[in-house]
Amino acid sequence: MLVGALAVVLLAGCASGEGSYQYHWPYFFNSIFHPDDQILYGLWLTLSISIVSQLIGVVLGVFGALGKMAKFLPFRLLANFYIWFFRGTPLLVQITFFFFGLSVAKIYTWPPIDLFGLHIEGEIQAGIFALGVNEGAYMSEIVRAGIISIDPGQLEAAKSLGMTYAQAMWRIILPQAARVIVPPLGNEFNNMLKTTSLLVIISVPELYTIFSRKQGQYFAPFEFFLAAAVWYLLLTTLWSIVQAWIERRLGKGAAGASANEPGLASRLLGYRWRTSGTGVR
Repeated sequence: MLVGALAVVLLAGCASGEGSYQYHWPYFFNSIFHPDDQILYGLWLTLSISIVSQLIGVVLGVFGALGKMAKFLPFRLLANFYIWFFRGTPLLVQITFFFFGLSVAKIYTWPPIDLFGLHIEGEIQAGIFALGVNEGAYMSEIVRAGIISIDPGQLEAAKSLGMTYAQAMWRIILPQAARVIVPPLGNEFNNMLKTTSLLVIISVPELYTIFSRKQGQYFAPFEFFLAAAVWYLLLTTLWSIVQAWIERRLGKGAAGASANEPGLASRLLGYRWRTSGTGVR
């Protein structure tokens, strides 16, 4: 429905135009409804890179948050430097530095690896590494905000029961902090799905790279880039539905969670039903 409505609007706009551009709509519709193996591979690679990079980011975010809150000074300095550096430099610069810079300097040349039957090229490894490390810096602040939102007395109570700091964090604090962490984490993954397009700079054959090559081959930038936009919209919309379900699950039992939980319409369109004593408005 979304694709059809978008297509109708665009066709109407294009029909009223006076330009000399010759539209090739089969390129657009075939890319959406009959994607070839290249598009399907780019779609699979985009999803795979996003998931793995986000997982790396979450793990680094937990360590970064704990390091920033640690009493041991070297841990705090290391965590603060990590967050400062990767939040303060452009992701595009980081991607090119890790792939081209490390390779030219012979620090690490990103040789292809075979893992669990999968052949992973060097540029894909570098892309995952750069996206994951960059995401970890942002997740560190998200995780830290979730941890400090929990009453400090719960940590003291856990220690009084004989738990170590690590046990208290894993069993008591982090499960409760998840309610605060998951919404921005979901937004970060939504952004990750789109940020993978930056890997075109190192020729990773993800979704945007595939469509960029196709438009160059057929010289139909309008049709192919429009199809790429539709695919990204589908990915982020599906994830918004999944994210809403996860947040509802985590919000069960929390005071006011169901009343304040945004629905899908609110997530996509910014529109929200509000209730008052006189009814719905």
